[in-house]
Parts: sequence; C-alpha cells; structure tokens
Amino acid sequence: MSDVGAPGAVAHRASRALGWSLLNTIVARLGTLAIGIVLARVLAPSDFGVFAIATVTMLAVLSFNELGVSLAIVRWPDDPARIAPTVNTISVATSAFLTILLVVCAPWISAGLGDVRATPVVQVMALAILINGLVATPAAMLQREFMQKQRAIADQTNAWLGAGVSLVLALAGMGAMSLAVGRLVGSIVSAGMLWRWSPAPYRFGWDRDVARRLVAFGTPLAVASIVVFASGYADQIIVGSQLGAEALGFYVLAFNLASWPVSIFSQPLRAVAPAAFAKLQHDGEAMVRNFLRVLRLLSVVAVPVCLAISGAATPVITFLYGAKWLPAADILVFLAALAAARIWFELVYDYLVVLGRSGSVLVIQAIWFLAAVPAMLAGVALIGAPGAALGQLVVVVVVVLPCYLIVLRRAGVKTAAFVAAVIVPTLAGLALWCGCWLISRSVSPPILAAVAAGASALVVIAALAAWRRDDVRLVRRAMKGGAR
Repeated sequence: MSDVGAPGAVAHRASRALGWSLLNTIVARLGTLAIGIVLARVLAPSDFGVFAIATVTMLAVLSFNELGVSLAIVRWPDDPARIAPTVNTISVATSAFLTILLVVCAPWISAGLGDVRATPVVQVMALAILINGLVATPAAMLQREFMQKQRAIADQTNAWLGAGVSLVLALAGMGAMSLAVGRLVGSIVSAGMLWRWSPAPYRFGWDRDVARRLVAFGTPLAVASIVVFASGYADQIIVGSQLGAEALGFYVLAFNLASWPVSIFSQPLRAVAPAAFAKLQHDGEAMVRNFLRVLRLLSVVAVPVCLAISGAATPVITFLYGAKWLPAADILVFLAALAAARIWFELVYDYLVVLGRSGSVLVIQAIWFLAAVPAMLAGVALIGAPGAALGQLVVVVVVVLPCYLIVLRRAGVKTAAFVAAVIVPTLAGLALWCGCWLISRSVSPPILAAVAAGASALVVIAALAAWRRDDVRLVRRAMKGGAR
C-alpha cells in the first residue's frame, strides 16, 4: 500500500494486515449477506424495522461511547502500555453509564423512532455498548500492531455465530428479538477472543496527566463521531419517525445492501490505514502520495460496483430478497450511488485524523448534518422513503464533497490531484449505471438481469485496473512484502 519513504518493515506488516483485513471483511460480508437473504425471506419488513430502531439507537451511543480515547492508543508515539489502564477506566466507566441510561430510556426512544414494540430489543442491544467499552483497548492494540489475522478470526466468529443464532431464533418465531440476541451472543464471544489476543495485559488505572491528554485528544473525535453518526443515520431516524417501522424495514434492507461495497472496500483499509499513515506523519510528501494511490485504487473498484448496484436495483432486490421487498429498490438506486462517496469520505476522514485535523472533520460533519436534515425531510414529504436517500445524495455532491476538497487542499492534497484520481472511474461508473439500468428493464427474469449487470461491472473494473496497472503491481508487491 505504501510508497517510498515508509520503512520496509512497516510496509510489510501493513500490507499483510491489509490482506487479512480484506479477507476478513469479504468472508464476513458474504456470510452475513447470505444469512440476511434467508432472514429477509423469514421475517416481515416490520421486523427489520423494529430491529433497525434498536440498531440505530445502539450505534448512536457507540459513536461517542468511550469518548474517542481508544484511537489514541493507535496514534500514541511511545509505549501504549502507559496509557492503556487509563483508557480502560474511561472506556468502561462511560460505557456502563450509557448502558444503564439506554435501558431506562428505551420506551421513549422506541416510541419516538416509530414503534414502541422495539423497547425490549433496544434494551437487549444496549448490552453491546458495555461490551464495546470493555474491548476498546484490546481492539486498538491489535490495530496498532497490525494483528489483523487475530482480529479476522474474532470478527468471523462474531459474524457467523451471531448470524447462526439469529437464524435459529427467527425460525423459532422470535421475530426482531432473534436479530438482537444473535448480535449480542456473537459480540460476547468475540470480546473474549480480543482480550485473549491483546498484546498488552488488561489493567485498570488512573493517571491524571494522561487522562487530561486523552480527553483533549478524544473529545473532538467523539463529538465528530456523533455528528458523523447523525449524518449517516439521520435518514433512518427520519424515515422511522415519519413513516413507521415497515417503511424503515424497506429502507434498512436497501441501506444494508448499499453498504456492502463500503464494508468490502473501505473497512479493511480503515483497519490498517490510520496506523500506516501514522508511521508516515513526519513525511508529508509520502503521506500525500500514498493517500492518492489508495484513493485511485479504491475508485477503480468501488465506484463501478456501487453504480452497477444502483442501476440494477430492481432485479437485484427481486432476485436476492423476493418480490415482497421490491419497494426497497427505489431506495437502493440512490443509496448505492451514495455509497461511492461514503468510501471516499471515510478514507479522507482517517487521513485528516492522523494529521491532527479533527476540528476540520467536526466542522464538515456539522455542515453535512445541518444541510442534509431539511433536504431529507423535504424528500420524505414529496416521495416517501426514497426521498430521504435522494436528499442526502444531493447534499453530499453539492455541499459535503466541496468542503472536504477545501480541507484536503489545506492539508497538502491539491484539488486537481484528487479529481485526477477519481474522474476516470467516476465517468466509467456513470456509463455503467446507464447500461445496468437498460439491462434491468430489458432482461428477464431478474436473476439474468442481475448476473448481466454484475458481468458488466467486472468488465469495467478490469479495464480500469489495466489503466492503473502500475498501481496494481505496486500493491501486489506490497502484499508480498517486496515494496517499501
């Protein structure tokens, strides 16, 4: 992944970690996609809506659960063992408090988000917040040491065990609660594995000077994460509160499918990139080169995939989930296109955080939220659930992307360089979208249309990879430990 200017040992460890992280994410996402298809055919859209209310509530709290202090372990220039006990104390104390608060407030939260039946599901999911606080430090230590193999095993156990438990309980008639219990069981077992493999012993302690520095570092990130969550999940909150659980169920299914490319292409890099960028933070020129290279390669693969899913939304939904989920297709058209921008933004987010520009990230996320909420409310009022997705897509293109380009330029990444990295994949992706849209309306049955759209995407990606073959060769060498 890296360029000249990075120590060979760091490049080797980072590239191996990226390989494990990519394998981990692909297997987990394929597995959860398969289980999700089965569950969608067993459960009703309203069940997914009830579970979505609990999930949104849990993610809202997780966005600021440990005040952002665990990321300091990844970025800490000295031995992180000095700050780990204090991080543990802050993480566990805040997560315990928030878990209790959420259990008490669950009835009012569920009613406000569209369905009071979600109350017990929210209360069960609240326990995941405490688990997250307990494993924040071990997870950060594994990331810092590029121990993605161990992280992959823990994540796979979480995904497959949780999905299996959910499926069994769903077939037994537990409805939305089956999804919550499965998620919780997987999290508990995964947490035990992370503790077992943590490079540092798990201890509690308190250092006032360290705590002050941790809070100063983490608070802007925690606030930014809250705004990031609000920007990313305000659409679901608006759909649930305005249209009810069933509409939210359709929206969440489309959101999950649109998030599949984000998980496959962005999350593996996010597991490795902050630590790798941190090793280069004293060489700004090398950081810029590596950032642009990663951005180019992400765009070559992710943009065509996202736009192919968007163009072929109707046959994809019908083939995978069945005709009863067809209303989700109109939502997926916009959310899949939005996913491409999300992949870019998450890479930029990590890059700016490593540079210490968390304040700029906070401002952008606040602007995103303030612009998106009225746009989504207007969209929902005009065309229902698809309007929430369309409103957010418009704001991302017109408002958020220009803001990120301004901040990147101040950080040394020229706007022209950013545009040059993404323009060809974007134009190719738009042409692919048109082709997939035509396929979806002229080819039947849905399985043939979905396969034809997927094949078209592979052709476009292969052509783009040939165009950027030098970057592809560098990545191959890096994955073998041969590039510095």
